[in-house]
Amino acid sequence: MAIKNKIYFLCFVLFMFSFEIDAQETNNELPLTEVLTTLQTQYNIQFNYAEDSLEGITIIPPSESLTLVEVLSYLEINTKFLFKNLDGTFVLVRIKEATLDLQQLSEVIISQYIVKGINKLNNGSFEIDFSEFDILPGLIDTDVLQAVQAFPGIQSINETVSNINIRGGTHDQNLILWDGIKMYQSGHFFGLISMFNPQITQQVSVLKNGTETALTDGVSGTISMETSSKINEAFNGSLGVNFIDANGFVDIPLSEKSSLQIAARKSISDFTETPTYTNFFERISQDTEVETNANDIMNSDQEFDFYDTSLRWIYNVTEKDQLRVNFLNANNELRFNENTIIDGMETSKRSSLSQNSIAGALQYKRVWNASWQTTFEVYETDYKLKAINANILDDQRFQQENVVSETSIKLLANYKINDQLQFLNGYHFSETKITNLDDVDSPRFRSLVSEVVRTHGLFSQLNYRSLNKKTNLNFGLRYNYIDKFEKHLLEPRLAFTYQFLHNFSVEVLGEFKHQSTSQIINFQNDFLGIEKRRWQLSNDVDIPVIRSKQVSVGLSFSKRGWLLSADTYYKYVKGITTQSQGFQNQYEFVKTNGNYDAFGIDFILRKQIKDFTTWLSYSYLKSDYTFNSLPEQTLPNNFDITHTITFGANYTLEDLKLSAGLNWHSGRPTTQPIEGNEIIDNAINFESTNSSKLQDYLRVDISALYAIKLWENTKADLGVSVWNVLNKNNQINNFYRINNDNVSETLQSSLGITPNAVLRVHF
Repeated sequence: MAIKNKIYFLCFVLFMFSFEIDAQETNNELPLTEVLTTLQTQYNIQFNYAEDSLEGITIIPPSESLTLVEVLSYLEINTKFLFKNLDGTFVLVRIKEATLDLQQLSEVIISQYIVKGINKLNNGSFEIDFSEFDILPGLIDTDVLQAVQAFPGIQSINETVSNINIRGGTHDQNLILWDGIKMYQSGHFFGLISMFNPQITQQVSVLKNGTETALTDGVSGTISMETSSKINEAFNGSLGVNFIDANGFVDIPLSEKSSLQIAARKSISDFTETPTYTNFFERISQDTEVETNANDIMNSDQEFDFYDTSLRWIYNVTEKDQLRVNFLNANNELRFNENTIIDGMETSKRSSLSQNSIAGALQYKRVWNASWQTTFEVYETDYKLKAINANILDDQRFQQENVVSETSIKLLANYKINDQLQFLNGYHFSETKITNLDDVDSPRFRSLVSEVVRTHGLFSQLNYRSLNKKTNLNFGLRYNYIDKFEKHLLEPRLAFTYQFLHNFSVEVLGEFKHQSTSQIINFQNDFLGIEKRRWQLSNDVDIPVIRSKQVSVGLSFSKRGWLLSADTYYKYVKGITTQSQGFQNQYEFVKTNGNYDAFGIDFILRKQIKDFTTWLSYSYLKSDYTFNSLPEQTLPNNFDITHTITFGANYTLEDLKLSAGLNWHSGRPTTQPIEGNEIIDNAINFESTNSSKLQDYLRVDISALYAIKLWENTKADLGVSVWNVLNKNNQINNFYRINNDNVSETLQSSLGITPNAVLRVHF
């Protein structure tokens, strides 16, 4: 046995020495980026990496006589990076993980799913790695919630990040996490840009199905954002400004074991008003009291402001223990004056709307040995929407508030059975309190309602990956107990992926999920008509716990820069209410509950040729409601966008990135009055619900980003983008009202041509 071990050792030494010899053809070290560029031409491959992570790293080039497999092994041995050959065309370059985290079984199976930095994993999810991210049409900042809309099956029916629709679902059916914290607010400018600072957000996971058992809520999908877990050795940061805000970010190494990241952002409306700001303000105030008031009332001094701050602190207590602390605070505020003449005197009152989120979390992770790892997570997240509506003619003040306070405690234990199997178990407790206030000073009226729901969850999941890494299976079960309703829920989850014939992969995903919160609209002019949705808790009577079932099957082919991927799915969601669906027709004030189902296909075709990438995606959706207490028991879903097509192209020329894209979808469903018989009994006589459609939607966007090296360790990014280049007037919503015994239609339009520019300095 000793002789055999010596032979193995000798072979290993010779193997290592062979790489040393192969590298000695030139003793001059070259920048790693330059070496990779040469290898790309030599082997006709594409390396995907974050440029910042490779800066300043040099290496002796490998011998030209080596095979591609030998070259990648040489690079891994002589650098701190892993080099994974995905399909013979793309090689994914990533920093080797620290010894503190157990090896994860989820791996990239399709790199550059749309553009560089967007990948598909073998657990059915997608990841966006912003350290490697390229550029998307119309975007020059890595807006997280705009970027996720690039995936087929995900879109916003009204062009906002606060109304993201995943496979026919409403926005409140999405679980949005920031470093594990559930967020009840997603946008600034009341939904036109993401609330999450892109400078501190490192990675995003997007799940449309097959969610792991550790997560709950989000019956339509999950968008999970994460900050970097890396402790940098040197101080770095950035300062930037665009036509909307000014922002800054710093990553401060406090020691070899600890680092602090801080990001801040604030609108520039206090200093100047850009065309982009003007377009955004007109868009959010469209057809609201902020834009137009009663005939004898003039609005003035309209002001809008937003800011956010984010913090992430990591401390590696020991080689086996890590502590992480997170904090986030975001705020939007709108103010304006209402002016009129009363009894010959000029009178003015101030109305306002504010939206605020504040959240904090602590995570403690320990690796006990090579097999066991435990994680303890606790967070508190609070959301508040407050409006003061001053009725100047009636000398009345109407105050509305919607407040959410949630506490969560989670314990996870991960046991690595062997290189193929991992067993995850855990417990999750959450307490959600929602308070709604309606307060009128004259005549005096006050309604204050607070409700609390507590949920206990136990979950287990077995993760399997074959030795050849071709087969991946995640299967688990989550048990939930909602104590207020004495309700027991069992939720199986499944994610299966199999790679075959070198270039093909098939996946099967399935899940049962539930959620106890939803957003409803009582009246269209609530909260000044701008953010009219308010959060509410289920009561298990007329507001049921929302439950979902979903299954999907997908097939992908990837070879030599080509990607062809298609998924078909069926989703069933029950327990929804009419108030949560945004009806503005004959069912606007009807309160009942029901369900919807959705059948669809998501398809994407992508081709990458060196520095040029182009893609075409298509989504088909057929979704219907069932409300048994309505005259029409079955009717089309308000978010049933039947056909969606996206076409885009990216080109990189050294330090210049260019992108252009087209977005088209069929018109959203609408309900029109019956022509010639529009009014019956002083009410609008509508046709069958959602039997008509608005005009088709079409938008073309472009963007460009140029990197300039100023001096050592300092560079600048200059970028410009144009949203809706053709300035097409897209209809995104309509509704009807009776005025002077006639029916009038109000059409709401999308953003017109909207330019933006950015200057960011990295240091």
